[in-house]
Amino acid sequence: MVVAMSLTACGGGDSGASDTIRVTLANHVWTENVKKALPEFEKQTGLKVDITQLGEDQLSDQYNVKLNAGSAEIDVMMYRPLQEGKLFAKNKYLADLAEQVKANPGWDFSDYQAGPVQTTTYDGKPVGVPIITEQEVLYYRKDLLEKAGLSAPPKTLDELKSAAAKIKAAEPGVAGFVARTGKSPAVTQFSSFLYSFGGDFFDGSGKATVNSDAAKQAYAYYGELIRESGPANVSTDMSWPEAMAIFTQGKAAFYTEANSLYKNATDPAKSKVSDQVGFAPFPAGPAGSKPYNIPSWALGINDNSENKANAWKFIEWATSKEQTLAQQKSGVPGARTSVWTDPEGTSAFPEDLSEAIAASTESGVGHDRPLVVQVAEAREIVGQPIVDAITGQDVAASADAANAAFQTFLDDEAK
Repeated sequence: MVVAMSLTACGGGDSGASDTIRVTLANHVWTENVKKALPEFEKQTGLKVDITQLGEDQLSDQYNVKLNAGSAEIDVMMYRPLQEGKLFAKNKYLADLAEQVKANPGWDFSDYQAGPVQTTTYDGKPVGVPIITEQEVLYYRKDLLEKAGLSAPPKTLDELKSAAAKIKAAEPGVAGFVARTGKSPAVTQFSSFLYSFGGDFFDGSGKATVNSDAAKQAYAYYGELIRESGPANVSTDMSWPEAMAIFTQGKAAFYTEANSLYKNATDPAKSKVSDQVGFAPFPAGPAGSKPYNIPSWALGINDNSENKANAWKFIEWATSKEQTLAQQKSGVPGARTSVWTDPEGTSAFPEDLSEAIAASTESGVGHDRPLVVQVAEAREIVGQPIVDAITGQDVAASADAANAAFQTFLDDEAK
């Protein structure tokens, strides 16, 4: 049930204000939930919402065409802050929402987690509202831990390395640890290791730091963990489907991955070990436990929209505490702190996964890849030392080479 909010139907002075709000959304459970609840919003406000729903590739194509042309045909847009957020903000496609997020104290922008807000902020100004989040957690096999005499999942990266080695030595055909190994796909999951060692992709001044001591230690750790305790003859082109398949076929004890994929491990139709899967917070490194806590999707307003006031009314409703709680009860993890402290908000998730996510939101970092315009190219650069570490190459030399290439990339992008 949607709880009424104090919304009004006026256009707020927009020159082209319309009672119809044109909203472009991605194919997602979040979108389906919003569509079901829309009649209440339209009845409440007297406004009409016209939704265009597209797959991710189609969505990107439409944005490329319409936003580049300065079109006012889109009022509200669902976008990926980590993939195109910086590009959209830099090109001034996204409206500044600084006044809107402060206008209604009951909506409560302070309820939003710091990591996702940081990622939907550009030049100190909010340009989006995070709607769906994702964190990295530790998946593990309860039965293998018990058999190995381990009373609890590892709390530190040192404990993870020790436990993975112990189980691999004791269980023929079972890896102690599995994770993504592909140069680009591994970057997002490697990021939590990087942060937990005290590193990042670049520093506050924008200088590349993938050859810092912390980064070199993180690359070396990740590579050694997979090389020593990973699957036999491990490939270096695994993304999540391949790594998840090894885990769900019962061939690995530990797996670090996005929490959003957890049903692949707990669904008996997809997993041979569904009844033995446990979840824990990302293990702490020298700098503590610092998993990513990212907004995978956000809502923004097209800066060329002539209907910004009504566009904000839709966002204010769709991201309200009530709607966020309703979304989370259906299994869509939200960016508000309040939904993770509400038993209703965690009821759709396994209890240990809820606890792992809650821990991640407290210490999480708001990006899982370099926040740049050309994200794909950056991932290729900073991901190379991951592959080199797994294959036993000189990690320090690889990190130095990657850092030089990444710095050149950053300098070129800044021109």
